[in-house]
Amino acid sequence: RAVLERDLREAMRDGGFVLHYQPIMTLATGEPGGFEALMRWRHPKRGMISPADFIPLAEETGLILPLGLWVLQQACRDAAAWPDHVRVSVNLSPVQFRSRTLVADVLAALEASGLPPQRLALEITEAVLMHDVDQALQVMQALRQQGVRTALDDFGTGYSSLSYLRRFPFDKIKIDRSFVVDLAQGESAACIIKAISTLAGGLGMSTIAEGVETL
Repeated sequence: RAVLERDLREAMRDGGFVLHYQPIMTLATGEPGGFEALMRWRHPKRGMISPADFIPLAEETGLILPLGLWVLQQACRDAAAWPDHVRVSVNLSPVQFRSRTLVADVLAALEASGLPPQRLALEITEAVLMHDVDQALQVMQALRQQGVRTALDDFGTGYSSLSYLRRFPFDKIKIDRSFVVDLAQGESAACIIKAISTLAGGLGMSTIAEGVETL
């Protein structure tokens, strides 16, 4: 753990991280309507390291704050060069979301890059909402007032409380990939996906299905 933390600090200093962009396809057109920014660590000895292997350590040590800020700034810079209709999505960790400077950091990244707020979506999980509901609501309302979109990530796992959908101003719901992967195994997954998408549509939210590899 100590070695990994040391390497993580060195990677931050030396620019050892890179963003990969996963397309978010629009079924009606078959074209990408946006891309999700995914951080990867290019380790000089271990090769490409998945976030699952270093994000928990970054959160424990507080390094997730400078890392998350870099992702936000870089994703906005990259997306500013894309076609005007293409959006970018950035994941926020619970530690980032609780930062008192989050809204200011988002606005600064948008201003520095020239990216319109409507083209940025911030993805959060239920863990963010469970920590301090009132503070989370204030942050999300402040972001929405500036035009930034928000998405509830990994919906269908955890508690998946419907009260979150009533109280928080989400623009999108992301169906967890576990349901999508199980589509071919029986009707239960399909029923759940249909129920979630119908619910989202009734609330004026769009739906994204994770884990779709083919069209």
